[in-house]
Amino acid sequence: MGDWIVALAGTPEGARLATGLALMSALAHAVFGALQKGRHDPWLTRGAIDGWLAILSAPIALFVVPWPNLTTGLILLGAIVVHFAYKVTMALAYDRAAYTVVYPVVRGTGPLVTVIAASAIFGEIFTGVQWVGVGCLSGGILLLALRNLKDEVIDPHALRIGLIWALVCGFLTAVYTTYDAYGIRQTPDPFTFLAWFFFVTALDFPLLATWRYRRMARPPVLGPLLWRGLAGALIAWVSFGGIMLATRLDKVGEAAVLRETSTVFAALIGWFVLGEKVGPRRLFLMALIALGAVIVEMGG
Repeated sequence: MGDWIVALAGTPEGARLATGLALMSALAHAVFGALQKGRHDPWLTRGAIDGWLAILSAPIALFVVPWPNLTTGLILLGAIVVHFAYKVTMALAYDRAAYTVVYPVVRGTGPLVTVIAASAIFGEIFTGVQWVGVGCLSGGILLLALRNLKDEVIDPHALRIGLIWALVCGFLTAVYTTYDAYGIRQTPDPFTFLAWFFFVTALDFPLLATWRYRRMARPPVLGPLLWRGLAGALIAWVSFGGIMLATRLDKVGEAAVLRETSTVFAALIGWFVLGEKVGPRRLFLMALIALGAVIVEMGG
């Protein structure tokens, strides 16, 4: 399977598969974000997700795929740091602002920085038409966040802090997308990297969540939280695994931009599942985001 992925990299068939994986990752990531922002504390939810990720990934990493060589091992150590910072800022943002405000800010800032980083690191070149698409997508996402912001009634100070953390998290999203693309390209078998990635980067938050749980005056019942964590772990394999395979097959920048259509899926989840309002302006911005993704894909 790994040899097949490597053989497809850089081919038209690989580009088509990368597009499908990026869009699949977008849908999965929107569901993943909604799970973390649901009725449970976001720190505990992420801890439950990572706990299951470690449990499910450990047998594959330890007994199925090869152990990482020195280069891959050092890359994985860096991934632990980058993803821990991303997860902390995501939880801090969710602590203080609504899902439909935080999520678009995170996803809107990520693709622009990723495209610039991919150009500098991987030598990728975007056409003028594609830059128009990036502008439509990122602009639509950030305008969606501003539109959602008008409906917020929480403490303005807390909201500002939440938005700051969301911007930091958006920057870290670009960092981990570029870093993970570098990592999976340096490993001979991409599935070896994925197995070890999901194992080692999931060991930190269960410890943090356990510490937080024990300090709570009224800790939640563990059963529903653990079931939510299991669902999130399975979705994480699809979301993060899908986007990393997409960046192995084709351009990092294009995959990153396509993934941010997750904001459209997130808005629909917020509307139909979380009961958040969606009006004609949001629908227009969602269409603008989708248009931007189409322009990026067709303008290459």
